[in-house]
Amino acid sequence: MTVPKVRGRKGKEPLVMVTAYDATFARMLDEGGADLLLVGDSLGMVVQGNEDTLSVTVDDIVYHCRAVARGTHYAHIVGDMPFLSYNVTPEEAVRNAGRILAEGRAHSVKLEGGRPVVPVIERLVAAGIPVMAHVGLTPQSVHAMGGFRIQGRDEQSAQRILDDAKAVAEAGAYALVLEGIPAELASRITAAIDIPTIGIGAGVGCDGQVLVCYDMLGLTPDLRPKFVRRFDELFERGKTAMEQYATAVRSGEFPGPEHTFGPAKGPRAVASGS
Repeated sequence: MTVPKVRGRKGKEPLVMVTAYDATFARMLDEGGADLLLVGDSLGMVVQGNEDTLSVTVDDIVYHCRAVARGTHYAHIVGDMPFLSYNVTPEEAVRNAGRILAEGRAHSVKLEGGRPVVPVIERLVAAGIPVMAHVGLTPQSVHAMGGFRIQGRDEQSAQRILDDAKAVAEAGAYALVLEGIPAELASRITAAIDIPTIGIGAGVGCDGQVLVCYDMLGLTPDLRPKFVRRFDELFERGKTAMEQYATAVRSGEFPGPEHTFGPAKGPRAVASGS
């Protein structure tokens, strides 16, 4: 799945995007039909156990991208650019994004923000680095927004997000994530720009959808956002499996004979006098 193929899906078959953080999950999701795998800075919360994404580093993203790349054969791999990895200077953004592609083996990068990051997007695209943009609810700005709040509910903020979307598209982004905005606004943006929109908490009018794999698979027992549909409950199933394993070990049922190795067989004895 290449950048031109992603762009070519606008208005056609919806794009399926999901996060991934290691080779095993990447293989499972890739073989299950994902078009794009996002190595998101969400790993700071679901993998590292932090309260937000702000402490994730470029080294973290490179490490997890490299692992995901080993398990992926079809999907397009997008590496998230962490907090402050692209906000200081365009030159630093190019260096960090270059590492995510060269060392992490990602195919593109994603960064948050609207009109203020247009110079960065233009610089990255000029350097041959494909960029996925991200507007609306931007988790790296959680403190400025006063928490994880739905954006664009009044006309003034809706117009700002629409203007941001147009600006990043014109700057050269090949796709745009719309997070945490009203469905009607997401549909307006999707119709107004010529690149695919990928929604998360933005309704069905986008050109695709993205979810955090841990949420989608039911691996986050204490986090249940309104916009997430849990397609399984793997946390509960995994806990049950662990309980069964612990019971089997403590009872002496496991390991059984079928899980046990015997001594090596020696050479066949030679009959005397032969």
